[in-house]
Amino acid sequence: MPAKSKAQQKAAGAALAAKHGDIKKSELKGASKSMEKSMSEKELHDMASTKRKGKPQHAASQ
Repeated sequence: MPAKSKAQQKAAGAALAAKHGDIKKSELKGASKSMEKSMSEKELHDMASTKRKGKPQHAASQ
């Protein structure tokens, strides 16, 4: 599942870093905190590795 925006990709990267133990889970905020709890490591990796080129800064809400 690729990220739809740069912000989503960045949040997934932070959540993945917490899963790996590179940063403390208590340092996570907002979307990255809920992503870390609800998504698997593979899902986070897939989202975090999405190319940023051509992505909007924030996804349009619908």
